[in-house]
Amino acid sequence: MSKRIAIVEDEAAIRENYADVLRSQGYQVQTYVDRESATQAFSLRLPHLVILDIGLEEEYDGGFILCQWLRTLSTTLPIIFLTARDNDFDTVSGLRIGADDYLTKDISLPHLSARISALFRRQDAMNQPQQEDHLISVGSMTIDSQRMSVKWKEQLIDLTITEFWMVYALAKHPGHVKNRTQLMQDSNIFVDDSTITSHIKRIRKKFIKTDDTFDYIETVYGMGYRWNEDTQNSMSSASHA
Repeated sequence: MSKRIAIVEDEAAIRENYADVLRSQGYQVQTYVDRESATQAFSLRLPHLVILDIGLEEEYDGGFILCQWLRTLSTTLPIIFLTARDNDFDTVSGLRIGADDYLTKDISLPHLSARISALFRRQDAMNQPQQEDHLISVGSMTIDSQRMSVKWKEQLIDLTITEFWMVYALAKHPGHVKNRTQLMQDSNIFVDDSTITSHIKRIRKKFIKTDDTFDYIETVYGMGYRWNEDTQNSMSSASHA
């Protein structure tokens, strides 16, 4: 049975473009122009995944309100914000109220499709037994590539799909600098430099919330970012960079 995806977007051309592409990939797609019509439909039956814009018709934050309401119905329904608003405040707000990912509208359609597939894979993997061969240890961190989850000192870090792949890209080669283009390629996203910076900031904050001594993601100015396994490694890798 094919997965049902709902798109809530008030711009008709964008909405139908996304819908056509996803239907061609075998998904069932329902589209909605505003929060009211989406709410009525979701009250009867929830889709398997929701793609939301933030501004919906006259409601500047209609997507945020809809996301909060959806989270009262389901804690596991995958929700993606897809919006033109790429400032830190909106991004953090969207993730804080329960979205699984926050993407800007300059993302390519193949990358959007990859992100949707990744969310479905993660959801399916959560229902499977954990497999040892998918676990990678980097210092105090354990990465489960099957479930797309990260633990730091045995504490689960609540990362979005985008954030998970960025951490994975950095941590699998500790001490190696990844520039922004490499991070985008590894994370299946296409965003501007400031959005990459925003993702890194949020990732750091999430680790620091669990461990206030966390300082393992280093900004290498003019070059990119690297993962330092510990402070000594950081100093030695910096001297050989």
